[in-house]
Amino acid sequence: MELVFVRHGQPERVVRHDGRPADPPLSRIGRQQAESVAGWLSEMGIDALYASPMRRALETAQVISAVTGLAPVVRDGLSEFDRDSPAYVPMEVLKETDRKRWNELASGSFGDAERTAQFVATVNRAVDEIVADHRSQRVALACHGGVVNAYLARCLGFDTDTFLRFDVDYTSVTRVFASSRGHRSVLSVNERTHLRGRPDLAIGL
Repeated sequence: MELVFVRHGQPERVVRHDGRPADPPLSRIGRQQAESVAGWLSEMGIDALYASPMRRALETAQVISAVTGLAPVVRDGLSEFDRDSPAYVPMEVLKETDRKRWNELASGSFGDAERTAQFVATVNRAVDEIVADHRSQRVALACHGGVVNAYLARCLGFDTDTFLRFDVDYTSVTRVFASSRGHRSVLSVNERTHLRGRPDLAIGL
């Protein structure tokens, strides 16, 4: 079967001072990015749609759902590693405002080996369940850059503690052929065909 990972569209910047998770919604541009990738996925043809429960991914999936007619199935294991963080700062903003933190993430790790290993294992367990349920189908997963990298790390044999190897742009598509027997083949990473000719949507790319 074919896994089609779709990173969410650009979210808003949210910083909470009461300790609650930021869980930002899509920005106006993020929603337009989602509409663009939804049209492309509709032309490609997908058999099922899954989503992270986090707002930016779920809103992306809902846009895809409106075009494809597929109801998104929410899987907690597709959540990003920052799900409980009270602040969300888009990477393109973080690069300009907190270079030290941006460098930490760009180095491939978020600084806690045990938590990192647990995150990668959780993602892969969730994806394995999806693979087992959709033999010979094409399935889209609206999720996060960390989730995409966690699965690619397993496919390509990267060390868990430095798994963040790929820049995954907003609504970019990463495709992997996978079998229930554990065979995996990476078809593409960070496809952005749907944004061609749309410089107004190429934010953070």
